[in-house]
Amino acid sequence: MTDTPHPISAEPRRGADQADAPAATTRRSVIAALGGATLGVAALGLTGSATAQPAAAADRNSAAQTPARPAAACVLTPEQTEGPYYLDLETVRKNITEGKAGVPLALRVTVIDTATCSPLPNTAVDIWHCDALGIYSGYVAGGSTPDTTFLRGVQLTDSAGVAEFTTVYPGWYVGRALHIHVKTHVGGTVSGGVYRGGHVSHTGQLYFPETYNSKVAALAPYRSNTATRTLNARDGIYRNGGSSTLLTITPVGSDLGKGVTGTVVLGINPAATP
Repeated sequence: MTDTPHPISAEPRRGADQADAPAATTRRSVIAALGGATLGVAALGLTGSATAQPAAAADRNSAAQTPARPAAACVLTPEQTEGPYYLDLETVRKNITEGKAGVPLALRVTVIDTATCSPLPNTAVDIWHCDALGIYSGYVAGGSTPDTTFLRGVQLTDSAGVAEFTTVYPGWYVGRALHIHVKTHVGGTVSGGVYRGGHVSHTGQLYFPETYNSKVAALAPYRSNTATRTLNARDGIYRNGGSSTLLTITPVGSDLGKGVTGTVVLGINPAATP
């Protein structure tokens, strides 16, 4: 399926709608539980040996006082299509809204090295997504103009591997579930407010739980979006690993219109190249 806001043929239904049952629950739940500030090895989705070995009581007591070591690598986040609306602006900024209306979204992306299960600092997280009405900046299609840059930006991860953005909950367009595009860049530098050099180590997409999608769709300005909304379970791209990057959403208060926080953990190989 192509990632385009223009009308496209609907994805054929492949069975009944499924609930959002993320395959990488451990990876998302850690950031929800710890607030993204600290990432313990055991909390990052490690798949260690679960088979108990015979041992003397003294050995067990000694082992209990020794920090556990990872028995296997963390889970690598599946790659997904870049889509046709990527622009290599690489503008480093936290707030990417540019006045666009919508439910405020505080997005927190944690990046870890799957080989070591350690946070990856100084990694560029590059995101872009459509507005409430399904329009991307930088393109004539859909009512935007080529010189716009809304809802695009880059942030570098901190010492805990966390990059934060201030944006809005995305809208939708025909054929695609609600999503945010993401790339990670490694080895570059920031000059003049722009990330330059390095290489892309991951390309993917972030998704939203349908429970919140339905609630947001009833709010302004989303309710003015006349495109048919595609559910996650019927999006061919989502079905190809999208549950691994389903955001954990936390409302900031009882009024959803006041905003939400979205968190996710990306497991990458920093040496990987496209």
